[in-house]
Amino acid sequence: MITVATAAALSVPISIYKSTKLLTKRGAKARLRVVAVFGEEGNASATDRKGLWGPLFDVEDPRSKAPQLRGKFLDVNQALEVARYDIQYLDWRARQDLLTIMLLHEKVVEVLNPLAREYKSIGTLKKDLAGLQEELAQAHRQVHISEARVATALDKLAYMETLVNDRLLQERSATTANETGSPPSTSTQSVEPIRNKVPRKSLKVSGPVQPYPARLKNFWYPVAFSTDLKDDTMIPIDCFEEPWVIFRGKDRKPGCVQNTCAHRACPLHLGSINEGRIQCPYHGWEYTTDGKCEKMPSTRLLDVRIKSVPCFEQEGLIWIWPGDDPPTAVLPSLLPPSGFEIHAEIVMELPVEHGLLLDNLLDLAHAPFTHTSTFAKGWSVPNLVKFLTPASGLQGYWDPYPIDMEFRPPCMVLSTIGISKPGKLEGQSTSECSTHLHQLHVCLPSSTKKTRLLYRMSLDFAPVLKHVPFMQYLWRHFAEQVLNEDLRLVVGQQERMFNGANVWNWPVSYDKLGVRYRLWRDAVERGAKQLPFGKSD
Repeated sequence: MITVATAAALSVPISIYKSTKLLTKRGAKARLRVVAVFGEEGNASATDRKGLWGPLFDVEDPRSKAPQLRGKFLDVNQALEVARYDIQYLDWRARQDLLTIMLLHEKVVEVLNPLAREYKSIGTLKKDLAGLQEELAQAHRQVHISEARVATALDKLAYMETLVNDRLLQERSATTANETGSPPSTSTQSVEPIRNKVPRKSLKVSGPVQPYPARLKNFWYPVAFSTDLKDDTMIPIDCFEEPWVIFRGKDRKPGCVQNTCAHRACPLHLGSINEGRIQCPYHGWEYTTDGKCEKMPSTRLLDVRIKSVPCFEQEGLIWIWPGDDPPTAVLPSLLPPSGFEIHAEIVMELPVEHGLLLDNLLDLAHAPFTHTSTFAKGWSVPNLVKFLTPASGLQGYWDPYPIDMEFRPPCMVLSTIGISKPGKLEGQSTSECSTHLHQLHVCLPSSTKKTRLLYRMSLDFAPVLKHVPFMQYLWRHFAEQVLNEDLRLVVGQQERMFNGANVWNWPVSYDKLGVRYRLWRDAVERGAKQLPFGKSD
């Protein structure tokens, strides 16, 4: 999963880099299924018989140069050096395993050669073939053992990647401390925090979801599509356990106020819009988009306000800032790429915590098992699913599926799916596909048990579909079908989590993007001064 980006970061020699880079290319699985670890004996006799393959297999055994650091506590540089020699050994061992199989293949050819049979008895041939079969079986057993060790090597690379990222964050913190006059930390002091920051084998995500910390609220959140907010309509929403209502003022600009009348706590969305003000259905009090009460029928006008939050409209979405900090001046862009047309905008209320839904959306490896009745019908189950991404980033692409994906803080997932034939995925990169589908998922945290999902679908083909009557109902039906396949699993997962089960016990290589989301969210909730996986990392 880490592959090319980590290899480059570790300055792996070219010969080794080429072998590890194969992880990112399709159709090269066989060459990476032959790896090993330090401590095994090389095949000396096979090496002596290289023959015509000498240039290919003439690679020096790196074990003689490996640093002897067993039993010692390693700093970052030493750990990186050990990882580099491990990768060199994996490359060397793979060549030796392949050489063994090729030599055995020559022996089989020699035994079965018609000319050779004239000089050997049937008994001798049977004996030779039986011996060769045993040697081949042993070689294949070694290949399977080495294949299992690939996961260990990838985990080590992931560990190194995290270690490097944490070291960079530590150095930046130390630089900031020096600039403010704080005494420099010693090397021992700088290593210890890094060791504590390295993620454990599992993430701890269990128990009922705790009340959301204020820090998670200090972001712009999309809450509705502009097309759903008419001049005379209101959209009630829940966000972080608080009820809000969105409507348009006299200037047609959207506003977001607390969905509770200051007089008798009546839900305002049960009322109506009157000249750009929201009117309470109980006694007719009317509020502007900034929360000020401008009309109180049957009584003297008092200086009354209800809570409001910054509200903005951009690119067909209504955004709010529910936090206490001043809102940032720039809203992120969620438009589809150039050449796409929006075909569907759907809103759903789902009975799951928004983090669990994001975990699900950021995971594609479940598709051939979960979505067998919808978009993944007929998909084959690959031997290895990978999500390939920059060393520090919340975006990347899936292999073997032609899907680019990105987590956009605080709760958005964008994906572009390459479709060469309608409804089919052909295992190539999105750039090689002729047609594409772009998706936006917004998972607004309504409460600790509920999510407001905004879904936008765009296509770069078949523009005529936008003009087919009732097409939006067909898109919604299909979206609900796909979502229901996920919900029956995620709702059950949530029940287990509330009862104490950890939903992130054993992250594996294809969980990378979901793990990074969890690390990002944990850093936000802890109030980290610098968030991980930012563009500047």
